[in-house]
Amino acid sequence: MTSATEFTRHRAGPALGTFERYLTLWVALCILAGIVLGRLIPAPFHALGRMTVAEVNIPVAVLIWLMIVPMLLKVDFGALHRVAEQWRDIAVTVGINWLVKPFSMALLGWLFIGWLFRPLLPAGQIDSYIAGLIILAAAPCTAMVFVWSNLTDGEPNFTLTQVALNDTIMVFAFAPIVGLLLGLSSITVPWATLFLSVVLYIVVPVIAAQFWRRALLTQGGEAVLARTLRTLQPISLIALLATLVLLFGFQGEQIVRQPLIIVLLAVPIVIQVYLTAGIAYGINRALGVPITSPALRR
Repeated sequence: MTSATEFTRHRAGPALGTFERYLTLWVALCILAGIVLGRLIPAPFHALGRMTVAEVNIPVAVLIWLMIVPMLLKVDFGALHRVAEQWRDIAVTVGINWLVKPFSMALLGWLFIGWLFRPLLPAGQIDSYIAGLIILAAAPCTAMVFVWSNLTDGEPNFTLTQVALNDTIMVFAFAPIVGLLLGLSSITVPWATLFLSVVLYIVVPVIAAQFWRRALLTQGGEAVLARTLRTLQPISLIALLATLVLLFGFQGEQIVRQPLIIVLLAVPIVIQVYLTAGIAYGINRALGVPITSPALRR
């Protein structure tokens, strides 16, 4: 998760089409489809789930590339220096991700899972559930930031800078923050998975998109690039929905087996999403950050 800034950096006027406006509905239907298919035909999902390198699922990685490449094609490295003008936005995002999210989730996890919902959960699993929530909060998302920014016509250079900065911080801050909140002197960090994820989800698609962008601009300039982006827009959304089907197909059996636990764990997650987004929005307003900054419009 990141601040609300990425989602509001767009040109004046409506940016979402008819399909995008109902994305919440399509997401819910794909989640349901994934659970049902995972139960009815588990073999294909098991086969796809085994396609991993250092615990990174390759089919999911391919879908994520399709999700984020349209946004990365908009990145102009020659204009990246302008992002420094938005230092307040960057500071808010970093602060929310590393000073608010992990600690607020630790508090919410203890409040809901460790206290309010304790009688409804398996006693031996409560500490593990709280630990899982904290680990989830301490790992900023990458792909979804690109997707939402693309859907709302966000500024690509700003988005890439935010994601790259947070992923870099994650490499160094993840272990000590999680260890502190879990009360451990040391934790086992899957470094191979961590670095491979950054390479697969950031480095490789950024490089590939830049080669593709240069080829398109050489071929026909901005007009060809714009036409390609319009073509890729539905592909990005289809990849997003397919990823949801795949992920929930992987876990369909677990979800059906213990739906109450899933719902209870979702409560602190949903609360934190609104909490952090609200805090980020409030801080940006207090700092005088404009919702539609002319400096960030293309």
